Amino acid sequence: MTRISYHVSHEQHSPRDLLHYVQLAEGAGFDAAFSSDHLQPWGPAQGHSGFTWSWLGAALQATQRLHFSAITVPGGWRYHPVVLAQAISTLAVMYPGRVPWVALGSGEALNEACIGSGWPAKPERQQRLQKAALAMRALMAGERVSQPAPVPLDHARLWTRPDTPVPLVGAATSVETARWMGGWADGLLTVASRFEDLQAIVQAFRDGGGEGKPVHLKVDVCWAASDDEALQAAHSQWRYNAAPGDADEDAREPEDFDRLTRHITPDAMREHVFVSHELEAHVEHLRRWASVGVDTLDIHQVAGDQAAFIRRFGEQVLPALRLASVRPA
Repeated sequence: MTRISYHVSHEQHSPRDLLHYVQLAEGAGFDAAFSSDHLQPWGPAQGHSGFTWSWLGAALQATQRLHFSAITVPGGWRYHPVVLAQAISTLAVMYPGRVPWVALGSGEALNEACIGSGWPAKPERQQRLQKAALAMRALMAGERVSQPAPVPLDHARLWTRPDTPVPLVGAATSVETARWMGGWADGLLTVASRFEDLQAIVQAFRDGGGEGKPVHLKVDVCWAASDDEALQAAHSQWRYNAAPGDADEDAREPEDFDRLTRHITPDAMREHVFVSHELEAHVEHLRRWASVGVDTLDIHQVAGDQAAFIRRFGEQVLPALRLASVRPA
């Protein structure tokens, strides 16, 4: 029983266009929209990076029933956890029930290192993530919060809060991180890769304490009039996410991702993005991911005509998924 979400890629589209796309997505039958949160795009060709938190308020007002979630980084670089807790709480008060969860990650240098305080190794970033998440949860529950470095708070509290705190899920793409998050996060957000890897990540989260908690899955696809057109478009816009190793966490500039992914060919993108012009192929692909038992499938059309994608998936893909026991909100 899975909700179907449209992915809002601020790196790739202007905020004005994205407002239009979520209105189209609501009309086409999507249940939700899931927003990225970037200061810079992954690569220069993407060309955008609007401010998620002002956009979310406008998007909630511009739609009627669509649920909105986002992924953000609370570790004290661009955002202090007090600021994020206040932003999330304010949206949840203005639009009750329409901000069902927010995902938290340890961050990338691309978006966070700009403040000039250095970029720590992953263990410190994960420590900051957990401390910030626990502080945010306490703030949204009405507690007064104080804690020492690395993410200090001094008698912080929120005055405007929703009746029920917004769940904070952890973003993980490895078995180790997923297992660790199972013990403290309210759910898991991960990204489709190999099917066996996804199964291992979800099981690790459940084994680590996440049994019964929701799992949300982002799936990267590219649909176009022909497979070749879709493949070329995916390569042009999304090869940056095929950067090797931990480069996606440590590279500082969009130009760095251009350099790091220069060797990646269009054909190699098939390992990272599901590419097909056939809508039925997309149905079967998404059904397989849903079979893992995820609560949300966030479908990211990584390149190409967003309006046409929304319309055609709304006409043929979403109804077929729901016939296969994938439910709307």
